Amino acid sequence: MKLILLGAPGAGKGTQAERLKKELGIPTISTGNILRAAIKNGTPVGLQAKAYMDAGHLVPDEVIIGVIRERLRQDDCAAGYILDGVPRTIAQAEALEAAGIRFDAVVAIEIPDEKIVQRMSGRRVCERCGASYHIVHIPSKVEGVCDTCGGALVQRKDDTPETVLDRLAVYHKETEPLKGFYEARGILKTVLDCGQVAATTQAILAALEGSV
Repeated sequence: MKLILLGAPGAGKGTQAERLKKELGIPTISTGNILRAAIKNGTPVGLQAKAYMDAGHLVPDEVIIGVIRERLRQDDCAAGYILDGVPRTIAQAEALEAAGIRFDAVVAIEIPDEKIVQRMSGRRVCERCGASYHIVHIPSKVEGVCDTCGGALVQRKDDTPETVLDRLAVYHKETEPLKGFYEARGILKTVLDCGQVAATTQAILAALEGSV
């Protein structure tokens, strides 16, 4: 099963990827993680990526695709994988195809923007130990104080409503068109966020039944 999860920032892709990894018995391939590993291990494309990053430049798509190809050749990907973090644009999707990387299904998790803003703006993180909370869904026992270490709970800049709206605008402009790209290839599965993590996982697995 070769799978991509699409969705806006805050849609729960990372959480669902971890759950699907266990359900389907395939690894989650995080682009950020494999890029860091390639650089650490000094692979040829890792060194290429490091040169761009050291110069303060974005790593070009062709280098990112090279890192992904290296990772997908490893034995644990033989039965499939969940690709996380790429593609973000039509150009990246086309580059993956040109590199011979194909997918069995692309799952788009649908959730309204206003719900994402509410979800992300409620996040709080302990500035001392990094523990995560949510003012509605996972509140601390004492408001603004970490249950674990007593540190102050703060809102990250990435989670302020203004930043979330900016990130959503970028998603709608650059990444959302991928739904049409993969729909044209007959592999898009649209799943509505169910409000609860486990219910959304079951909805995804039901949508994948014909693809597994």
